[in-house]
Amino acid sequence: MRLKKDSSEQKLRGAYYTPLQLANAMVNLCASDNIHTVLEPSCGDGVFLDSLRQLNLIEQIGTIDAVEIEPDEAEKVQRNYRNYQNVHVLNEDFFEFYSRMVDAQTQYDLILGNPPYIRYQYLTETQRELQSNILTSHGMKANKLINAWVAFLVACVQMLSENGRIAFVIPAEILQVAYAEDLRLFLSEHLAKITLITFEQLVFPDIEQEVVAFIGEKGSVEKGIRIIEMSDLSGFEKLDLQQNGFQKMQHVKEKWTRYFTTAKEMELIQTIRADKRFARFADYGLINVGITTGNNGYFSISEEVCDEYGLDNVTLPLIGRSSHAHGIFFTDEDWKKNKASGKRARLVKFPDIPIEDYPEQHKAYIALGEASGENEGYKCSIRDRWYIVPSVWVPDAFFLRRNNLYPKFVLNRCNAVSTDTMHRMKFNSDVKPESVLLAYYNSISFAFTEICGRSYGGGVLEILPGEMGNIMLPKLDDIDEGTCRSLLKRIDAIVREDDDIEKALDIVDKEVMIDVLGIEAEWCEKCRMIWKKMQRRRLGRG
Repeated sequence: MRLKKDSSEQKLRGAYYTPLQLANAMVNLCASDNIHTVLEPSCGDGVFLDSLRQLNLIEQIGTIDAVEIEPDEAEKVQRNYRNYQNVHVLNEDFFEFYSRMVDAQTQYDLILGNPPYIRYQYLTETQRELQSNILTSHGMKANKLINAWVAFLVACVQMLSENGRIAFVIPAEILQVAYAEDLRLFLSEHLAKITLITFEQLVFPDIEQEVVAFIGEKGSVEKGIRIIEMSDLSGFEKLDLQQNGFQKMQHVKEKWTRYFTTAKEMELIQTIRADKRFARFADYGLINVGITTGNNGYFSISEEVCDEYGLDNVTLPLIGRSSHAHGIFFTDEDWKKNKASGKRARLVKFPDIPIEDYPEQHKAYIALGEASGENEGYKCSIRDRWYIVPSVWVPDAFFLRRNNLYPKFVLNRCNAVSTDTMHRMKFNSDVKPESVLLAYYNSISFAFTEICGRSYGGGVLEILPGEMGNIMLPKLDDIDEGTCRSLLKRIDAIVREDDDIEKALDIVDKEVMIDVLGIEAEWCEKCRMIWKKMQRRRLGRG
């Protein structure tokens, strides 16, 4: 949950109530004749109970337990369902309820709900301890990044009966975020079927939180996982689950965004990963985050500021963001163009010498930063000398961290550095940089950018250093240097003119992948389709 500036009590306890239309759809998909016991672990205003009643199912169920931590809400639900002897509303913390039920070995045939999206810092100490116990007892890590809904999901899966079902409304970040790696593995190992229903439009219009409908089922025979994409809630009217086949789950800490591809597409991806004509980006060198200045607005400066404080001899050329990278080479000419246009094209790197030996103008710039509180940010404040940026080194290449259409990969031709808006790469000593650059601009590698990366929000593709390292590149170690330079010149012109990047992919696919390496043309075509499909989906959610 991304808390907005006007945080309310409701937001701080993560309570966002499920639309009745969605609750009805989830009950319809999961309810069956063999459902005897039901649990709603965070019932809120009782919408899932309302669905069971509206769909004439509530009286057919033996026992329904509804847990709600807020006394007022619990009292309202209790009042609404006081005439139903099988409905038990419990006003308590779910984590404590879970502890009692596990000790009693209580199980449920169906568990429905929308667990609270509460960040770790808003949990009580008792809740933190209970959440940690739930996760660690199932072999998962517990840390400050984990939201309460994760522990809710784990606990409820444990309480399912032998063929029980669970239907939860949870954040779409389950598909891809690193802190949910353990959760994805846990779910793949404990559920026979997993269905994820995604929505292009926001289900909760009041918050900036994409959600999915998660449906899991226990059973003796594993069927796998499937992802169903909808524009909005009206898609349930035409949904036929039988028409959507399952894919076999990989029991690893993988992202589930991979399952937006078909089984045949994923088979091709796995084939490419195993093909000896390809290597991972990480095999070619060290990939690291860009320089963490702690305050890019202070340490990234324009020519005007540089001249005013005489900082020329304590700055390095800077490639600050995508708009600074005009082509696939970052040259001295590019840097001069950025300087002339007023961009923050220099990074301040004060030397590690006594401040008494600094020129007066440099001391004045440091004093300016302290007067405006630039030194009080966390990263700056923990340094011995806040104005000396650590881990500054000149890389061989840059890779954009957050991207729109595609991530640029750029060779460093002017001894520039980058902030953490870009990743930096230092090639191994035996690597030809131009060969790696050429190897990146093809349909297969571009498909891997979408598979390895994540939709950050607003349609942005974010790729972290480890994810960049897993992008597959064709091995071009033996390509003719003259041919390589000629092709790179053509690609550079396409990028600099802001032309359609697919023209560059067409060139490399045909003249390198197919003609030189003997890669099947069908592989390139299918990977182009994967790249465009996943890109369209991401941009459509922006």
